[in-house]
Amino acid sequence: MDDWETPEDVRLSPRERLALLEIEANLRQDRRLAHRMHAAAHRMAGDRRGTWSRRGVWLPLSVLLLLVASAFTAVAGARTQQPAPLWCFALLWPLTLVQGFRLLCRVTRRARPGRRLTRWL
Repeated sequence: MDDWETPEDVRLSPRERLALLEIEANLRQDRRLAHRMHAAAHRMAGDRRGTWSRRGVWLPLSVLLLLVASAFTAVAGARTQQPAPLWCFALLWPLTLVQGFRLLCRVTRRARPGRRLTRWL
């Protein structure tokens, strides 16, 4: 069924058709709505490649980098006994925990019963 066809049991008067055409024309002009509808259609179709490549990669990457930096500063502070690396660790570790918690929340929010959480978990 295309835009102009209606089911057999539904009849619209010319005035109702004109009103419907005006509503559809106004909706087509709303770019934000069109973008949201396009994104929703891709989500329903299971198309996730654009979502993962743009948005989803930054949080796991930031957690990984913060974890590496925290481990490095903790080891450097313990080996050198200098206060600067220890203070850097004291600043980095809470950020690492917060980002790790955000990542954990994102992963568990997507979880479905009987399905793996992610590709790697």
